Amino acid sequence: MDIRWLGHAAFEFKHDGVTVLIDPFITGNPAATVEADALEADAILLTHGHADHFGDVVAIAKRTGATVQAITEIAAEVGQEGVEVIDTNIGGTATYDWGSVRLTPAFHTSTTPKGTVTPPAGLVIDMGGKVIYDTGDTALFSDLALPGRRRKIDIAIICIGGHYTMDREDAVVAAGLIGADVVIPQHYNTFPPIATDAQAFKSEVEAAGHARVEVLEVDGTYSA
Repeated sequence: MDIRWLGHAAFEFKHDGVTVLIDPFITGNPAATVEADALEADAILLTHGHADHFGDVVAIAKRTGATVQAITEIAAEVGQEGVEVIDTNIGGTATYDWGSVRLTPAFHTSTTPKGTVTPPAGLVIDMGGKVIYDTGDTALFSDLALPGRRRKIDIAIICIGGHYTMDREDAVVAAGLIGADVVIPQHYNTFPPIATDAQAFKSEVEAAGHARVEVLEVDGTYSA
């Protein structure tokens, strides 16, 4: 499986001819190096409804025919745009031909695009024989340890930028709680308030023995 960082919290997963996008904020993303029109998708997964995560979801889904999985209230609004949706809530799992996606708690805020308050989510993705945990936007909290109690986490995608989410110091603790083999940092350096040192995060996580850290350049790919 190939995991490509599209900048900020946007990722593309590819395996066996299937493409999954997470939080495709491309248009208006100063870190993005691709155009939204260049992306394909069979499924799009949303952690929450803030604009820097919701992004181009409707336009991409309409163009590609992708199914959008999101919190119930967000899915309802996306569905009104003529897009196929799966409306899971926290703890709910959707099963696909290529794997499954379960929504987990995140400690953050969220609204739908129309302003309805909703819970944010993390994503536990089973794809290509790997279990990937995308924490979504979150503060450090103890429940980050729980997905790994159910199944070993192979890859964790963790926010590190601070200001709107946990910072890199808290993210080091989060890496220890999650217990993944590999950690990929996200949600940093897009805007000045979330500038941080990803290499320092890597050094601290690895020095603590929590995981191996793969710091991706924007448009860079990690092959699992």
